[in-house]
Amino acid sequence: MSDLLHSKILGSGEPLVVLHGFLGMSDNWKTLGSKYSENGFEVHLVDQRNHGRSFHSEDFNYDFLAADLKTYLDYHQIEKASIIGHSMGGKTAMQFACDFPNLTEKLVVADISPKYYPPHHNEIINGLNALNFELIPSRSQADQELAKHIAEHGTRQFLLKNLYWVEKGQLGFRFNLEVLSTKMEEIGENISAISNYDGPTLFLKGDKSEYVVAADLPEIKIHFPNAELDTIENAGHWLHAENPKQFFEKSIAFLNS
Repeated sequence: MSDLLHSKILGSGEPLVVLHGFLGMSDNWKTLGSKYSENGFEVHLVDQRNHGRSFHSEDFNYDFLAADLKTYLDYHQIEKASIIGHSMGGKTAMQFACDFPNLTEKLVVADISPKYYPPHHNEIINGLNALNFELIPSRSQADQELAKHIAEHGTRQFLLKNLYWVEKGQLGFRFNLEVLSTKMEEIGENISAISNYDGPTLFLKGDKSEYVVAADLPEIKIHFPNAELDTIENAGHWLHAENPKQFFEKSIAFLNS
């Protein structure tokens, strides 16, 4: 199936789907995914459309992303799954739980809220679009070129994980940069006003991140009346990478509760 999401499946037990953020991929969650799988879950590390090894499409918004996940669960004959989503993946997870509450066991949303976020990835997109792979023969050269636009080493390493050899001597990105560059508005979109999911929901925020603030709680509660909000210490927006130990402890306690 060309329109089936690519995934890596680890372990066996209760189904748990993990959704990466914007310009990420399933591999970002490999270490934590293994830990969940060692604790009684069948973990599905999924590449969302236009990301990782999944299909490319001009169509890109949270309705499509949620529908992709429904198709994926149907294909794997999963009747109900818990879902962890980070950032853009958190928005997909929220939309999915609201659209398909009967397929959602529990919901963990990492450092994003249901509200609208103005486009703020322009610098990154411009930097990526400036790379000319006709003139870039190696990963290290790609890093040097990207450093002219993106100073932060960690951000560059995250983005360059997407590099692969399209053919011998020719590098390219796995994500669909052409489409994603034109869909910046969609990434920040809020979930639809009438959407709600009243199942168990945990919002986790990084204590150094400004993506989720206390003032978001009323809006969170409109859509997710049974939501709890908890904080991961010493972490920014990449909370699962910056403090994986605490992220795992808080999420697994919730999933097992």
